Amino acid sequence: MKLSINKSRSLWWTISAAIILSGIISMVISWQTPSIKAPLRPSLDFIGGTRLQLVRDCSLPNNCDTPIDINAVREVAKEQGLGDSSIQLISEDGKDNGITIRTKNLETDQRTKLQNALSEKIGTFDPQKNQIDSVGPTLGRELFTSGVLALVVSFVLITVYMTFRFQLDYALFAIVALFHDILVTVGAFSILGLVAGKEVDSLFIVALLTITGFSVNDTVVIYDRIRETLKINPERPIAEIVDDAVNQTLTRSINTTLTTLLTLTAIFLFGGETLHNFSLALIIGFIMGAYSSIFIASTLLTWWRERTEKSPLSAIDTSVSSQDS
Repeated sequence: MKLSINKSRSLWWTISAAIILSGIISMVISWQTPSIKAPLRPSLDFIGGTRLQLVRDCSLPNNCDTPIDINAVREVAKEQGLGDSSIQLISEDGKDNGITIRTKNLETDQRTKLQNALSEKIGTFDPQKNQIDSVGPTLGRELFTSGVLALVVSFVLITVYMTFRFQLDYALFAIVALFHDILVTVGAFSILGLVAGKEVDSLFIVALLTITGFSVNDTVVIYDRIRETLKINPERPIAEIVDDAVNQTLTRSINTTLTTLLTLTAIFLFGGETLHNFSLALIIGFIMGAYSSIFIASTLLTWWRERTEKSPLSAIDTSVSSQDS
């Protein structure tokens, strides 16, 4: 079956616009949410502070009979002077048997006092499952600045490379496709931050950089085929050339994406909590990278060339007219 992607390019652009718009709306809502105050729910890596993850010990009799009341946890936090803390429940064995508290930097005695007060209120915690992380606010700002700078530099270098390798319009639409993939991934995590409490950490920046590399690689393969065909048959309509290039590289793109997704899915399922969000971001970004290379970067190039380039017949007519005059 041969795809004619340019016939339905308005559909592909509409789908992408709807996905990106929903992500932008989510980021605005997230920014207005008092407990987040950012487009994405930031982890301690970026804002600094202390995060306590406490899970009840269900091996003790009657310790996990009732689910944790989040209002009771908030009351304890207020009593400790931590009323503005972000508190979430953790599901353990299908029940709400754990809590995550993200708050300002706490000293060791403050953490101990808070943990003891919570233990008296909602049950004894399992020391083997408890986690405590602390990050200074200065380090968090440095991580954020370095991550954003790395993304900007990568975009500039990719633009320079694509311009020398192809032409400026190729480079610009490849960058548009990259922005598409980044915006979709960021928007998805903004939605997940509101709905499921997903946080982004320094590994999320690494994931975005990885997505840019994967996406531009897929786009280069298609653009390379378009350029080769244009050299051989410059008189053919650009829409036909692009459709053929996409169809000739489609199997490679699908196979590359699927094999990569199988590995990422395994990491997502069995890689542990540290790599969970990282692998999820890559899964979303790689799917969007394949989509944008096929349906966005290629169709935008077609649209632009159709608008800016004269047809061969028009060029001949112009040449004849100038000779007659």
